[in-house]
Amino acid sequence: MKKNRQWENEAFFERLRTYQMVASIKEPKQLEIALSLKNNLAGVFLLTGHIGVIKGYVDLFKKHELPVFLHLEKIGGLSTDTFGLDYLAKVIRPTGIITTKTNVVKIAEKMDLLTIQRFFLVDTEGLDNISKSLCQIEPDVVEIMPARIPEMIGEIKKLTSLPIITGGLLFDRSHAVECLRYGATAVSSSKSELWNEVSSPHFA
Repeated sequence: MKKNRQWENEAFFERLRTYQMVASIKEPKQLEIALSLKNNLAGVFLLTGHIGVIKGYVDLFKKHELPVFLHLEKIGGLSTDTFGLDYLAKVIRPTGIITTKTNVVKIAEKMDLLTIQRFFLVDTEGLDNISKSLCQIEPDVVEIMPARIPEMIGEIKKLTSLPIITGGLLFDRSHAVECLRYGATAVSSSKSELWNEVSSPHFA
């Protein structure tokens, strides 16, 4: 199982560098759209569902070898304590998790789950908060919200060498391209019309 997990993790980082677009899924009807575009996506972030259906969603994406991450604060009925995350890792078995909470990152890493920590950068205090958090524990990936302040990506890159995903308030391809030019590893978006437009082969 550990070997499979290692292969899955390496596959995600390779896809992240290659495709640079992550599909954020906020409603079930987007599941099929993401699957139809799987060859253009680094992976999917699930921001919808509840404990009764989420394993089915995860299994669907894993069957198609598309990395899948659960945003823990968006999934109904899922506990983020040690027992809940142990169940998540052993039964639901996503590629990893997304959370805003440093203590959840610590627990999830012990479960061999890839971790993405989401930060909201609303003022200069936000940079200090990111710095303090990363001093406590490093997730595998940092996600910065919103994406419409791309010049701040450079400031965050001074704090860490971790891959940076940015998302939020992306309305068209030019916004995504700008973020990547400022140093983001990838962008995330819930706008399915962007999923097919923003991938490495189209960037010139």
